[in-house]
Amino acid sequence: MKRAIAKVAGVSAAAMTMALIPLAGTSYAAGCYGTGCDNLGPVSQSCDGDATTKATAYADGGLKAELRWSAACQAAWVRVTDSSGGQWWDKYGYIEKWSGYGTGFVRSLSVKFPNPGSDWSNMLGGSSYYYRTCIKDTGTGHIDCSTFW
Repeated sequence: MKRAIAKVAGVSAAAMTMALIPLAGTSYAAGCYGTGCDNLGPVSQSCDGDATTKATAYADGGLKAELRWSAACQAAWVRVTDSSGGQWWDKYGYIEKWSGYGTGFVRSLSVKFPNPGSDWSNMLGGSSYYYRTCIKDTGTGHIDCSTFW
């Protein structure tokens, strides 16, 4: 009887352990989709895993703003990178959402450039919109933007 209980316990423990180990290639569901992603974080919603860069804006001093797109979430955000290590207290990267190619502005979100390193904004979603990223110097008002995507 003791051996039968030990065998059942051993098999049960092995089955539980296997259930907790994810299989190779397992995908995790995104936390939002389309316009439901508006103003949510790409990392907290698991939208960053399949993200690709669709457009990039550059500014003097080693600043870069990338338009990141998640097909799984159907949402975009801006990732800003400062490779210079300069003091950029007046520079922001932002993403714009438009209903047409350069017409029908809908919304934008911004993120301050780090010193140095990378950071990202929250997302704007929906596959029927046009997006672009920009870098703005609030001290001078100068703006550099990517092409629309």
